[in-house]
Amino acid sequence: MKSFAGVQGAVFQKSPLAAGGIEKMTQETGSTTISLVAALGNPGPQYAFSRHNIAWQMIACLSFYEELDWREKFKGEYAIHRFEDEGVFFLKPWTYMNLSGQSVAALMNYYQLEPEEILVIHDELELDFGVIGFKRGGGLGGHNGLRSTAACLGTRDFNRMRLGISRPSHRDITSYVLGPFTDDEEAVLLTYLEEAAKLLEVCLAEGFDTVEKTYRKKQLIEF
Repeated sequence: MKSFAGVQGAVFQKSPLAAGGIEKMTQETGSTTISLVAALGNPGPQYAFSRHNIAWQMIACLSFYEELDWREKFKGEYAIHRFEDEGVFFLKPWTYMNLSGQSVAALMNYYQLEPEEILVIHDELELDFGVIGFKRGGGLGGHNGLRSTAACLGTRDFNRMRLGISRPSHRDITSYVLGPFTDDEEAVLLTYLEEAAKLLEVCLAEGFDTVEKTYRKKQLIEF
């Protein structure tokens, strides 16, 4: 399997971003533009291949991953994928999952972004492994990273990309999400992540509303 140590960005059209002289994307389709992709996870090698870090693993499969230049700021690590003077931010909070919102809010406030411009990518117990979904707002499903983000932004009305990891039959959820994938899951994991990364790129190119209509719940692999 390829290494999932880092992560990164996208392409687009103009609308001045308040700080830093960077421009965020606008689109002609009327679909909601994503200016910030926040992939939730935990820092440290002990968590790198855990279910809870599937968002970081998926981001590393983006076609432009190797082009990203990561910098430490906003209580995490961020990068910008540019096309000429246009771009989108990618963020990996280093606060640990329970405080993810502190990192998301720090970047969002600095660049004066609105909640509807943010896409939060996270592991999802309520979707089967191999199933993804795009969703705006809604419940938090007991996910501490989503809870923290909602608390720090003051709203639940941000966009989500949900990566299914299945709910275990036992009740030890913490050990499950912090643990590794099974051997059977590992055998198809890379395909799952690569297919999900392709849909993320569609989201960035065509807007969130477009993918939400088509991929509110989509099985990407047979498992």
